[in-house]
Amino acid sequence: MILIGICGGTGSGKSTLAKKLENHFKESKCTIILSDSYYKNNGELNLKDRSNINYDHPESLDFNLLHENLKKLKQGIDIKEPIYSYNSHKRLKKRKLVLSKNIIIIEGLHIFCYKKIVDLIDLKIFLDVEDEIRLKRRIKRDVTFRGRSKKEILKRYVDMCKPMYDEHIFPSRKCANKILKTNDISLKNILNLIDTKFYD
Repeated sequence: MILIGICGGTGSGKSTLAKKLENHFKESKCTIILSDSYYKNNGELNLKDRSNINYDHPESLDFNLLHENLKKLKQGIDIKEPIYSYNSHKRLKKRKLVLSKNIIIIEGLHIFCYKKIVDLIDLKIFLDVEDEIRLKRRIKRDVTFRGRSKKEILKRYVDMCKPMYDEHIFPSRKCANKILKTNDISLKNILNLIDTKFYD
């Protein structure tokens, strides 16, 4: 059982890299956990108040539930992962069954900000991508898939994403086994890291 953690700022390519790993190892052997699924359930608040929450701050995550579920997966126990809606900013009532498999990938902004989770991860990778590239990717993603305006995206990036990245996410790279710059981020390099970590 191998737990791989992929961390980095918004738009750094965490989800893309995790999916490439899943495809390489096949879904029968590999599963992905999104830390975004573990945003705290703020369903008691109205939509406006939920929309104003700083989701880039580590306190926005339910680290206790995430830690509990990762621990179960490493013990070979299947879990029910929360399903979070980016449009309504709250958890849905239904949950997703996640099977414990040989390779588990956890990806997200804050996964290196909580020591108990860091201690569970066997291989910790930080994607260090330039701000300009990450912002461009975020704008494209949020306009296309989350129905947000460019003005809204830029405001949230300046007010929340960038300050929280500088204060919490970027410093957490010290927990990583490997920091990859933009030009070094590839499936081949990740596979080499896995081979070096677990098979040498």
